[in-house]
Amino acid sequence: MAEEKKLNHEQEANPLLKQQPPQQPPKAEQTTEQQDRYLGWTADGLPISHGSVMGQPIPRSPWNSSACACLGQNDHFCSSDLEVCLLGSVAPCVLYGSNMERLHSNPGTFGNHCLHYSGLYVIGNSCFGWNCLAPWLSYHSRTEIRRRFNLEGSCEALNRSCGCCGSYLENEEQREHYELACDFATHVFCHVCALCQEGRELRRRVPHPGFNAQPVLVMIPPGEQTMGRGA
Repeated sequence: MAEEKKLNHEQEANPLLKQQPPQQPPKAEQTTEQQDRYLGWTADGLPISHGSVMGQPIPRSPWNSSACACLGQNDHFCSSDLEVCLLGSVAPCVLYGSNMERLHSNPGTFGNHCLHYSGLYVIGNSCFGWNCLAPWLSYHSRTEIRRRFNLEGSCEALNRSCGCCGSYLENEEQREHYELACDFATHVFCHVCALCQEGRELRRRVPHPGFNAQPVLVMIPPGEQTMGRGA
């Protein structure tokens, strides 16, 4: 044993032998700035990472139907689209309340949203002759839908169709400011069409909150048992 240790020590001290560098532990993988960058957020304020596997931003998807498609599409949601068109034309307060209840998935809040919208609707039509106050309340729903489902805004839609407004899309924060202004303008000038478009989009993406109710298991205690005497 002593001779082997001495031989190994001589081999290590021999300058003619090739010295092997000490092994270093592997470094942890470092995340790049593109992986940590968030280009959007949800309706609840949570960030959404739009980076793909290759590090390229994922484009936002278009709306299921345009604002001018009043009757919707000829699919299995056709009857629902007709209902949305009828509610938007006759009772926009009901359609707005239904949209907000479905968007927040909170059953029982339909009456609150519908009542607030109805108050602004009556005041606007009584004082100014047209529904000019309700869009100040309802345009937020369009912004929430666009952020939650990563839908493209008006600026991105114009850039995709005709190539304009491309300079506004370079900065994400600046783009969002323009999209907020476009959401408000859409509800002011095309209020009923905007409500119907949002209603069609929500009915295709979010089930009604009433369908998500969990069954309640009721435990019934057994009846009182008595011992009977035999005959």
